[in-house]
Amino acid sequence: MTTPDTWLKSSYSGGGDGNACVEIAHRHTQIAVRDSKAPAWATLSFPAAAFAAFLDSLKGLKGES
Repeated sequence: MTTPDTWLKSSYSGGGDGNACVEIAHRHTQIAVRDSKAPAWATLSFPAAAFAAFLDSLKGLKGES
């Protein structure tokens, strides 16, 4: 996978300079994920459908404590 050009940072980035999160990028049928504090380090990539299922499962946890 080549490195995507457009990275999106979560709106839940935290305080300060907002770098306490991960960033994602869409790349054809894959979603790339990287640490916003170390963007030059390795990225992880997931099939888009698997990443969507992962996000859906997190949304289900939102109201649980």
